[in-house]
Amino acid sequence: MEREPRDGSLFFRGVQNRSHEKTKLRKRKSALYLSPEKSGGRRGGLLGENIYLVLFTIVLRICNCFLVQTSFVPDEYWQSLEVAHHMVFNYGYLTWEWTERLRGYTYPLIFASIYKILHLLGKDSVQLLIWIPRLAQALLSAIADLRLYSLMKQLENQQVARWVFFCQLCSWFTWYCCTRTLTNTMETVLTVIALFYYPLEGSKSINSIKYSSLVALAFIIRPTAVIPWIPLLFRHFWQEQRKLDLILHQFLPVGVVTLSWSLIIDRMFFGQWTLVQYNFLKFNVLQNLGTFYGSHSWHWYFSQGFPVVLGTHLPFFIHGCFLAPKRYRILLVTVLWTLLVYSMLSHKEFRFIYPVLPFCMVFCGYSLNHLKTWKKPALGFLFLSNMLLALYTGLVHQRGTLAVMTHIQELGYNNPHKSAASVFVMMPCHSTPFYSHVHYPLPMRFLQCPPDLTGKSQYLDEADIFYLNPLNWLNKEFPNNSTMPTHLIIFSILEEEIKAFLISRNYERTAVFFHTHLPEGRTGSHIYIYERKLKGKLNKR
Repeated sequence: MEREPRDGSLFFRGVQNRSHEKTKLRKRKSALYLSPEKSGGRRGGLLGENIYLVLFTIVLRICNCFLVQTSFVPDEYWQSLEVAHHMVFNYGYLTWEWTERLRGYTYPLIFASIYKILHLLGKDSVQLLIWIPRLAQALLSAIADLRLYSLMKQLENQQVARWVFFCQLCSWFTWYCCTRTLTNTMETVLTVIALFYYPLEGSKSINSIKYSSLVALAFIIRPTAVIPWIPLLFRHFWQEQRKLDLILHQFLPVGVVTLSWSLIIDRMFFGQWTLVQYNFLKFNVLQNLGTFYGSHSWHWYFSQGFPVVLGTHLPFFIHGCFLAPKRYRILLVTVLWTLLVYSMLSHKEFRFIYPVLPFCMVFCGYSLNHLKTWKKPALGFLFLSNMLLALYTGLVHQRGTLAVMTHIQELGYNNPHKSAASVFVMMPCHSTPFYSHVHYPLPMRFLQCPPDLTGKSQYLDEADIFYLNPLNWLNKEFPNNSTMPTHLIIFSILEEEIKAFLISRNYERTAVFFHTHLPEGRTGSHIYIYERKLKGKLNKR
């Protein structure tokens, strides 16, 4: 408020100041009428946030990237990097999903573009091909983290936003997944950024075109990405007064453009018009053929999957659900809806529910904000428990399948005289990455496991047949020494069963890699590399 003028000069100065204020108010008013996000974008800084916060988040996710040196699931390589490598360098292996056109090229195209740039610059070393895509994914995850923080600052205040941000950054499962080249990771990134533009009560960054475009892109990359958005889209439609305008002028154009983009990209690489989103949903949802890769009880997500993914955040999530205002009920409904829908599918994995994990962090942050006496112990417990688990899963658990590929790289690069080398990976199919982690046209083979698409009742894939009687299978597959590969890669659990074959064919163990403290089934605690010697016997070790 202005003070009363004490003399004439002050009076005229006050009149002049008021005239300037009127001009500024008029400008602000016009800016508000332009669009909500434009007025919100004037906050300054990078991504509308303090530059130091942005840099801290980016640096943290880069460190996160380099501190994850283990494998999680085959799809992080076989549905992204392997496809991208094949697109750019014209050699490699495409799994059955690509011959059956169940996957689209939109997501691998991101990494193929990176590979192409590196190739044109003459910098396509194997290490850059491995790490640059993951660093790109880490950067996108950092943007999603910041968007979640910005959204909570708009909906609540900076203090609540900080606690939600803390929960997001120290979540062990987010740490474990957010830098991996998985479609689920990209789906999560797009979901969080889309939520920033979604019309939640109190949000100042609402933009229907932006959020629907991001949802459509997530759907193209992974069609099941639409599942968490069904209740959110329904809520938006129900509350929208101009429903016809929302559909005809926003949702429909966005859907047509993104679907056309997907069709054109897939037409370029498949050589024919293909709607991969329909093929994907038909296989995984309508026909439920994903059960070929395992099935779980209907309650698995509630009894195991969700508690494991949340980890020690679980009690804070439950506490926050009782404290959070009613406007966050839609986020809770979205989480429960997603769990219920995925529970109806027989094939279940932890990563499928990863996209709703940031929604849960909202309730966890709200819980921390309301803690008084036990806040410091709670923070210490959350941080230490999550970081210990994150570092163990990121640096120790299942690290052998990546370490062994580093050894295989040397067969082509550091040993030119071994140009006749060949590799046979005798482990559960897709246990290791392939040419994206070797980047050399080395003859390599693995046990295959495509599902039965013909309806046979007693179908067994190559890997199943092998594990029924490994020794007998090897003797039939390699009747003479001329067809033998120079290197065999096996889990330690298989060594005793095929020991007679290894001795008779002059294979010697040359390298051992630790893999996991929790071996199960066909997966052993260590990985062995056996090399065939032209002379001599197998050295016992």
